[in-house]
Amino acid sequence: MKKIAFVFPGQGAQYIGMGKDFYEQIPECREVFEIASEVTGLNLPKLCFEENEELHITEYTQIAMLTVEAAILRALQKKGAVSDVNAGLSLGEYGALIASEVLSFSDAFRVVRKRGILMQEAVPHGGAMMAILGLDENKIKEICENTQGIVSVANYNCPGQTVITGEEDAVKRAAETLKENGARRCVALKVSGPFHSAMLQKAGEALGEVLDTVTVCEIQTPYVTNVTAEYVTEKEMVKELLKRQVFSSVLWQQSVEKMIENGVDTFIEIGPGKTLSGFLRKIDRSVTGMNVEKVEDLEKVIAVLEQEGRLC
Repeated sequence: MKKIAFVFPGQGAQYIGMGKDFYEQIPECREVFEIASEVTGLNLPKLCFEENEELHITEYTQIAMLTVEAAILRALQKKGAVSDVNAGLSLGEYGALIASEVLSFSDAFRVVRKRGILMQEAVPHGGAMMAILGLDENKIKEICENTQGIVSVANYNCPGQTVITGEEDAVKRAAETLKENGARRCVALKVSGPFHSAMLQKAGEALGEVLDTVTVCEIQTPYVTNVTAEYVTEKEMVKELLKRQVFSSVLWQQSVEKMIENGVDTFIEIGPGKTLSGFLRKIDRSVTGMNVEKVEDLEKVIAVLEQEGRLC
């Protein structure tokens, strides 16, 4: 039986104006923005739609991204689109948790607001991330492990694209060795911290305390976690996985491969940009990827699902 996965992008895809057409045209989406604003004390429409510098600062980026993703999810659900499994890259995993009804909108917004602050404060200065293109992921991991200082794999995005993270000097040393071993390019990323590295462990532990204050519900739709690239079947596992996710490698390629192995043939990317759709083409071209970023995208996706008889 063919299956649909809803997938949610992570930090880095944000831009001024994201989600604005959903906010203006669909009342249910506007309600999501209102919930996020009330829970966090931030003006989410202003943060997402009006020119500002804050949108690209981690403590604001994360809640802005999740709000937009949740609003678009609400629009899809209103049209009758349902998923068989959900997943998200890093921050995007919280979108998956909302879709799987594991966390309420309010609790997810509250946790992610605090997550952004904790990750921003964990390493306010120092640390770096770099995308490594054109080199085998196992070789990258091996070189990181043999480089002096803190440096490790942050993201396994897709074949030929892996991200490393850690202390700035260690990342630079690893990059030089990676080039010597055949990496096509090593591209420094414009980020405010060494995300998904051991340097963020204290932030993860602090997030665990925040997670202890929220209710984790029964998993209504399966989701795949970044930490292990496996389906999560027990709600008791959720909080520990989210805590570890902050300082663990994001196994995105492996997560997608797991979903395909379990029968997923259609991936619908929900949120700004087409990053995950691009990764999907490099992971497996035999499956279908669609994205919903604008209202016009929503109409196209719903038309396809309706034609295939996949709306509830």
